[in-house]
Amino acid sequence: MKVLKVEQREDKRMYLEIEIDSAKFEEAMDKSYRKNVKQINIPGFRKGKAPRKIIEKYYTEAVFYDDAINFAVPDAYDKAVEESGIEPVEMPEIDIVKLEKGENFVFSALVTVRPEVTLGDYKGITAEKDVNTVTDEEVDADIKRMQENAASISTLTEGTIEMGDKVDLDFEGFVDDVAFEGGKGEHYSLVLGSNSFIPGFEEQIAGKTIGEDFDVNVTFPEEYHSEELKGKAAVFKCKVHSVEKKNLPELDDEFAKDVSEFDTLKELREDSKAKLEKAKEAQAQRQFEDAVVDIAVDNASVEIPECMIKSQIDNQIQDIAYRLQSQGMPLEQYLQYTGMTMEALREQLKETAQKAVKTQLVLAEIAKTENVEVSEEDVEAEFKKMAEMYGMEVDKVKELMGANLDALKADLKTQKTIAVIVDAAKVGKAKKTAAKKPAAKKAEDGEKKPAAKKTTTAKKTTAKKAEDGEKKPAAKKTTTAKKPAAKKTAAKKDAE
Repeated sequence: MKVLKVEQREDKRMYLEIEIDSAKFEEAMDKSYRKNVKQINIPGFRKGKAPRKIIEKYYTEAVFYDDAINFAVPDAYDKAVEESGIEPVEMPEIDIVKLEKGENFVFSALVTVRPEVTLGDYKGITAEKDVNTVTDEEVDADIKRMQENAASISTLTEGTIEMGDKVDLDFEGFVDDVAFEGGKGEHYSLVLGSNSFIPGFEEQIAGKTIGEDFDVNVTFPEEYHSEELKGKAAVFKCKVHSVEKKNLPELDDEFAKDVSEFDTLKELREDSKAKLEKAKEAQAQRQFEDAVVDIAVDNASVEIPECMIKSQIDNQIQDIAYRLQSQGMPLEQYLQYTGMTMEALREQLKETAQKAVKTQLVLAEIAKTENVEVSEEDVEAEFKKMAEMYGMEVDKVKELMGANLDALKADLKTQKTIAVIVDAAKVGKAKKTAAKKPAAKKAEDGEKKPAAKKTTTAKKTTAKKAEDGEKKPAAKKTTTAKKPAAKKTAAKKDAE
C-alpha cells in the first residue's frame, strides 16, 4: 500500500489517493474467485468447478472486481489513514482511480476529518456556585416521605372516599351522550391527587361513597392530544369498588426508632437536615462544574462538520427509542401520540447535538494540550469503586466491563480532563472570553499531511464527581469511523 496523494478540499474534507500493489490485488481477485465460483455456471464444467481463467475468459475478469475491491480496500484505507495522520469522523466516499489487469490498483477516499479546535481560556474560569440552605419545610417533607413509606395499607369496601386514597375505579366517558374511544376503564387503579387524569376529575371522586354510581363532569383542555376531544365537555359515569387507605404512623420517638438508628424524632430530623445539606452541596458542586465546562466550551471555537451533528442526533434518537421501549412504547407510537414527525424530532434535537459535539471536541483538545492520560492504576481504582457500588467482586466487574474497556477509559479521560478545568476554576460571577477563529489550512497537492498523534475523543459528560453512594454514569461509547465498503463496479456480463 502506498499513499499517493493527501489533499484538503475546499469543503474541509480530506482527499486520499491510495495505491495497492498488483500482487496484493491479485490475492484479492483470487479470494473473490473462491467466494463466487460455486454460483457460476460455465458450459462443459460442473457448477462451481470452472477454473478462474475459464470464467474470466467467458465473463471477463470484471466479474470478480466487486468483491476483490471490497476485500482489498478496507485494510489499505486503514493503513493510509494511520500513515497520513488524519482522524476520520465518518465513512469515506470510495472511488476507483485506476483498475487495469496486471497494474497496480488505485482508489481514492474522500472523508470528513476531525476539525481543528482553537481553545480559549479554560483555566482560571470564574463561575457562580449557589448553595441554598435547608429549610424546615424541606425537613418536614423528608420526614413525611419516611412516614409515607412506613405506612400500613388497609382495604375498604364501604365508607367515604378521600384525596390520597387509591381507588379501584370503573369509568366510561361521554361527549354529547355518545361514548368516545379510549374513554372506558374497568377496575382502574387511581391515586386521587396524582393528577393522572384531566384537571378536575380526581377531585370530584373525593367525598363520594364506595359502591355509589356517580357522574364526573369535566372539560378537556384545549391542548389535549386528541383533536376530537380538545375543549369538549364530557361526562364520566363512575363507580368505585374499593379503596386502599394509608395508615400513617405517629411522628414520635417510636417512629424514629422504627425507621432509623436514632432514638428520638429530634435526632432523626437533625440527620435528615444534614443529609439534605450534603445533597444540596453536591448538587451545587455539579452545577458549578457544569457551568465551568460550558464556559470553557463557549470560549473555544470550532467548525463542526454536519456529519458529526447528524451522527449525534442519531445517537440521541436511539437513546430516546431505548427509553421509550423500556416503558413499553415504540418510538413510532410516541411520535404518533405527540403528533411529531421524525424530521421535527431531529430538528428539535439539533441544538443539543451541536453542543454535545462541540463539548466532545473541546474536551478532547484540552486533554491533548494537557497530556491527560488514563493509567492502569486509574482503571483499577474505577473497578474497585464500581465493585463497592454494586456489591460485586472486582474480578466480576472486570469480566462484565471487558467488552467496554475502551469506553470506560474514554469516560475516565473525560473526567480527568474536566477535573483539570474545574480544579483551576474560581467561584464568583461568571465571565466568558471569545476564542480566536482558527486559520484555514490547506495541504498542497501531493504533499502529505504530517502524522499526528492520535487521541481518544472524549465524549461529553456532565461534570460530576461521584458522591458516596451515588451511582456513577455508564461510560459512553466513542464514535469511530467504520471501515469503508468499496463502491461496486459493474461486470461486463452478469454471471449466471
